[in-house]
Amino acid sequence: MAAPVQAALPAGAPVHHVLLISVDGLHGSDLAHFASAHPDSTLAKLRDEGVAYTNAHTVVPADSFPGLMALVTGGTPAVTGVYYDDSYDRSLAAPGSDCSKLGTRVRYDESVDTGKQNVIDASKMPRDPKNGCVPLFPHAYLRVNTIFDAVRDAGGYTAWIDKHPTYEIVQGPSGHGVDDLFLPEIGANYEGMNNVSTTEITGSLAKTERYDAMKARAILNQIDGRTHDGSKDAPVPNVFGMNFQSVNVGEKLHGWRDADGNLTPGLDAAIGFVDRLLGGFVQELDKKGLRDDTLIVITAKHGNGPIDRALLHKIDSDKLEQAVRDAAPGALAQITVDHGALIWLKDPSATAKIAAALRAHAKELGIRDVLHGTRLARLFPSPTKDSRTPDLVVVTRDGVIYTSPNDGKLAEHGGFHDDDTSVALILSSPRLAGGRRVRYPVSTTEVAPTVVSALGLSPDTLQAVVREGAGILPGVNWTSPHALAQNEAGGTRVGP
Repeated sequence: MAAPVQAALPAGAPVHHVLLISVDGLHGSDLAHFASAHPDSTLAKLRDEGVAYTNAHTVVPADSFPGLMALVTGGTPAVTGVYYDDSYDRSLAAPGSDCSKLGTRVRYDESVDTGKQNVIDASKMPRDPKNGCVPLFPHAYLRVNTIFDAVRDAGGYTAWIDKHPTYEIVQGPSGHGVDDLFLPEIGANYEGMNNVSTTEITGSLAKTERYDAMKARAILNQIDGRTHDGSKDAPVPNVFGMNFQSVNVGEKLHGWRDADGNLTPGLDAAIGFVDRLLGGFVQELDKKGLRDDTLIVITAKHGNGPIDRALLHKIDSDKLEQAVRDAAPGALAQITVDHGALIWLKDPSATAKIAAALRAHAKELGIRDVLHGTRLARLFPSPTKDSRTPDLVVVTRDGVIYTSPNDGKLAEHGGFHDDDTSVALILSSPRLAGGRRVRYPVSTTEVAPTVVSALGLSPDTLQAVVREGAGILPGVNWTSPHALAQNEAGGTRVGP
């Protein structure tokens, strides 16, 4: 028998378990094409029996770190303070320093591993001059609490599985939001590189699938009332989940057939692999008598693009960086590139000069727009008031990726394009009025308040929700008798 639900959570909640799955890279169009070709698949059934959002978008920049924070906090980078896993903070000091000089690159990617499983190298962490110059780990970098904090504070049991040790950021500022945390390192970003060995996991779809299957087994252990490694009895988590990487890698290695997003055989197979693992979760929930009491959320931290391969144009990232250096020598502090670019400066007075230079070379640098000043402030806090906001944001033309010349991947994320931000989103539970499509725009920031509400908690337990006002996803209508009171009290919106 599964371990009992933690009694401190509201007994009359719509459900007592939420399984949150990020199929990284999965667009709404990918889901539609796959479900059409495979009507008996798990994804097709969950979509058709649940509430499907056909116009869902993640936050910008559309990268894994800010994308995950949107899902688990309900906030954009403006309140989470998380713009990328490789960014900059004007108020922190460099790793290993004495904090006498402020302003440092902040790296929370695989480069800060110790080499030991699931261990971050403290010597590679930025240092916090406001707290005795101690190393600042990712969870302490996050400015708002998470769904895991909220559920655990209410007496619930929590779990999460992700791809790098730095994803301990989901612990939230408390540092202990997740009871059962499993963060096996997936390896460096060598997707599709022509000049390196494919020993790295993400250089091979087969290796990525084995990695995903290993993490999926951990979810099955948790459904069975065990810890992720199966070694101990534990409550079935009230909120738990993981990310899959196979679709992300499949998109980068195989791409799409055409501009309409029809799937290549390789990408179809990658989605099919994840679909079978998802089917295993549903079967195990049924086996344990938990399906009726579980809300399954399937979405993605980010998309990938360009979907239209004819638009793909790779530009050496060194050329962009050199253009910034030529415009204002010595001003550049940090530049982060992918399907766009974020630029931080040591000398903010050079912002306008650099923006003008980039616009003057827009054609050869693949630039559609350069945001700074008041236009940037429409998205994020002013860099004069927030230590983490980039001074400039480069929005590329559709399909332009800043990368090395030898990079063989067909798609990337991290930008502001629709291909980056458009994601699949499904809610499925026997207690939901299902079989619905919501076609107007929704944000993945609405997932977090929906999750805590489904567990009987107020969305206002999430600090980002209070600050930015993300609401519960529309069309969430609970049908079981004990959940109807929640609908009447919460006044959830109904989609068309």
